[in-house]
Amino acid sequence: MASSKNSNSVPVYSTDRGALCPGCGRPAGQCACGQPKAGPKGDGIVRISRETKGRKGKGVSVVTGLPLAPAALEALAGELRKRCGAGGTVKDGVVEIQGDHRELLAKELEKRGYRVKLAGG
Repeated sequence: MASSKNSNSVPVYSTDRGALCPGCGRPAGQCACGQPKAGPKGDGIVRISRETKGRKGKGVSVVTGLPLAPAALEALAGELRKRCGAGGTVKDGVVEIQGDHRELLAKELEKRGYRVKLAGG
């Protein structure tokens, strides 16, 4: 009969230390195993589109392709929301701003040095 404990299992969370690195077992912020953090990959172009699908007809401006870490993406999204005067969120590395603010977002991101394209119709 096989053991119920998997010999290849590694703890990934501890109640007293939080998230743990699967490589070295240390807290995620103190990782010493040298595993590079996987950043978003893309073609270097930030795309801004408008979506209404699944939102009961309400439109949102969707910004994809930003090559930022999650914390920096959250900070940028907050600044963009304030600039547009609208609500929004970050989901799976994609910034969503309520309403159609594509032109304003494009100008703001170009000022910050990104290559921007308006995608979709």
